[in-house]
Amino acid sequence: MSTTRSVGIGLVGCGTIGPLHARAIRGIEGAELVAVCDIRKERAEALGAEHQVQACASLEELLGVPGVDLVSVCTPSGTHGELGTEIAEAGRHVIVEKPIDTNADAAEALIKACDRAGVVLSVISQHRFDPGVQRLKAALDADALGKILLAEGRVWWYRSQAYYDQDSWRGTYAQDGGALMNQGIHTVDLLLHLLGPVRSLFARATTAAHDMEAEDLLVANIAFASGVLGVLSATTASFPGAPETVAVSGTAANVVLEAGSVRNWDQDEQLLGKATEVASGVLSSAALGSRNLGETAHRLQLADVVDAIVEDRSPAIRGEDGLAALNFVLAAYESARSGTDIAL
Repeated sequence: MSTTRSVGIGLVGCGTIGPLHARAIRGIEGAELVAVCDIRKERAEALGAEHQVQACASLEELLGVPGVDLVSVCTPSGTHGELGTEIAEAGRHVIVEKPIDTNADAAEALIKACDRAGVVLSVISQHRFDPGVQRLKAALDADALGKILLAEGRVWWYRSQAYYDQDSWRGTYAQDGGALMNQGIHTVDLLLHLLGPVRSLFARATTAAHDMEAEDLLVANIAFASGVLGVLSATTASFPGAPETVAVSGTAANVVLEAGSVRNWDQDEQLLGKATEVASGVLSSAALGSRNLGETAHRLQLADVVDAIVEDRSPAIRGEDGLAALNFVLAAYESARSGTDIAL
């Protein structure tokens, strides 16, 4: 951290992910959680009491709390754009949980509002900070793996029917999305981060095992602009669930990441020296402890946003990155509905 002053943070949404943000903020030098809010006042009061900060019943009330420089939005996905825009128009910096929104127009409006206000905008894509991902990204940037030919993302998770029944917005296209929008979008972001933009995709989707509007199973064939071909599968119906994986295969290497850690790194001996140099000093994600990995990665991204505010620079993950991942998901949904290949 380069900051010499504290950045005050407000938190909107004290349900499932909000408490994780609060814990992550507490470990960042130069940042301070100032206030929390939730339309269910009892949830805000409980989280506020836990962290000894002010509890608010509305965003308007939170924006009136002195010392709030940055607001973290942890509400249902379909509200991110609207709430983020209100925050930006109030002159505060914005970080929203994934996805940036479920609607591309709302996402674009948020990006424009932050640009007009001159405030920082970032979208949570914390797995870019996993050490295994950073090691693979460095190797790809250094052309240390030969010509990349094939990529695969796999998100075989499990969610019970009770998970979708606990809130009326869960599993709806407008507020939540299905397995790809909610759970798989992290892997979508990693594929775009590692391999670049997508030229086109073809997807099939179904709701196989849950009573809900959106899909719980989607498979997509991907053509990247670089010529790399890819496959992505995402589901919340795979009992009991498995760690997500990202695999990249080239003419001189085959790398598999599992839950942010390097599971396999097989490489041509002639390129071993170059890749070893690229990877030097990078820990396996497993060294951080899997139970702490999620909170650790969130903390790293939140710390980058705090630094970006203090240093007056763009954050490592911008609103445009969140929009790219959203556009991929929306294209996959359109492909599944139409039965056609969709260009991005």
